[in-house]
Amino acid sequence: MAIQLSAAKPIRDSLNGTSDANTRLKRTLGPIELVLLGVGAIVGVGIFVLTGQAAAMYAGPGVVISFVLAGIASACAALCYSEMAAIIPSAGSAYSYAHATLGELAGWIIGWDLILEYSLASATVSVGWSGYVVSFLADLGINMPARFISAPYTPDPSAVHGWIATGAIINAPAVFIVVLATVLLIFGIQESVNVNTAIVFIKLGVIVTFILAGSSHIHPAYWHPLVPPNAGAFGHFGWSGVFRGAAVVFVAYIGFDAVSTVAQETRDPQRNMPIGIIGSLAICTVLYVLVALVLTGVVPYLSLNVPDPIAVGIDATGLVWLAPIIKVGAIAGLSSVILVMMMGQPRIFWSMASDGLLPAWFAKVHPRFRTPYVTTIVTGTIVAISGGLLPIKVLAELVSIGTLLAFTLVCAGVWAMRRSRPTIPRPFRTPWVPVVPIVGMGSCLYLMASLPLATWIRLVLWMAIGMAVYFFYGRARARASEQVNGKDLI
Repeated sequence: MAIQLSAAKPIRDSLNGTSDANTRLKRTLGPIELVLLGVGAIVGVGIFVLTGQAAAMYAGPGVVISFVLAGIASACAALCYSEMAAIIPSAGSAYSYAHATLGELAGWIIGWDLILEYSLASATVSVGWSGYVVSFLADLGINMPARFISAPYTPDPSAVHGWIATGAIINAPAVFIVVLATVLLIFGIQESVNVNTAIVFIKLGVIVTFILAGSSHIHPAYWHPLVPPNAGAFGHFGWSGVFRGAAVVFVAYIGFDAVSTVAQETRDPQRNMPIGIIGSLAICTVLYVLVALVLTGVVPYLSLNVPDPIAVGIDATGLVWLAPIIKVGAIAGLSSVILVMMMGQPRIFWSMASDGLLPAWFAKVHPRFRTPYVTTIVTGTIVAISGGLLPIKVLAELVSIGTLLAFTLVCAGVWAMRRSRPTIPRPFRTPWVPVVPIVGMGSCLYLMASLPLATWIRLVLWMAIGMAVYFFYGRARARASEQVNGKDLI
């Protein structure tokens, strides 16, 4: 059975550098820049925010195990992503891979899912960024009004659909950083990458400093029991809490997915994409585990349900002079995550529009800066509204379930493609197929099942909206695009 791209001409022409000037992206990125992009996206809200919240609410010191479980699932997905990125080096990430291997409908489903994943991932990080900024300003004696530093509503823990008013109006700092990132991304990818590279080195220095400073102040008693006994509800400590913690912190691992979205702005993508994806994941998994160990060793885990758990950890060591440095590093680190996540979403829009599934103006590229400026503005608007109005718990869970679904489909795509096109050239081959794709799919689906029912309901509603858009708009437009451009084999 031949695998086809429903709108291969725009992708093929972009790869060959012959597409129309209004839709062609600029190739500037090498392997080191891709690894740093991945690190920039992965090392952020997971370390600086979610580590503490997952420990306090779900897993206790067992959050270390949660990160290992999430890392195993991510590693399987990363190997599958690397093979797909080498075979189909086009912008669009998992959308392009699913479209090519599983068909147009699967491509649309994953593309619509990625809109949820990337937009809300950026919003999630913007809320964490806001928490550190507010805390840092408070240290300087500047207290922002409570009405402008949090979401107006938060979920009622006693009800699936209930919400509690917080008295706030909007999370203004979260909106501010999103607007700033949007402007930077419009000016150019190389400029954005340069800023990210500088920030990555800053936040890696901060994280290593925290690990070294905290390791000499660890109280081993805080690690016992490693997995606290279940508190009477699924996901509230115990092993079910460890798995729910893994599902919640999974949002921390989507950075390597962001690497795959810039394939058409990468030099020699067949070689460099696997390096960027696997390299960034390996570095960041080690960092996550070390930070989780130190953080739960210096602070009782029940005290970590705060916006700035790393700063709380430093305060617990008595090294108060280090807290401002940690907060500045966290602010810089979270800024780079927002930048990379918001870099990925417009390029997914760009690919879907090139295939005819979205209006043509989604694929417009700025005549001077060579960036998808229209979709960057659209993405910035969505992210700013989400970060300004939604609490981090809801955002993180939605991002995690969207990411897990995307990883599941990519793993399925690699297995399907090995069976249907076994002889196609593969510059990078996922090892141990079908074991790795099966383990990747199984672990992702299990982690999805560990998430709260309310998160599933929100996902189903989002996908229902997406299916309506596809059948009433995208499907017919994609057919028209195929008739104009034709179909080509991968």
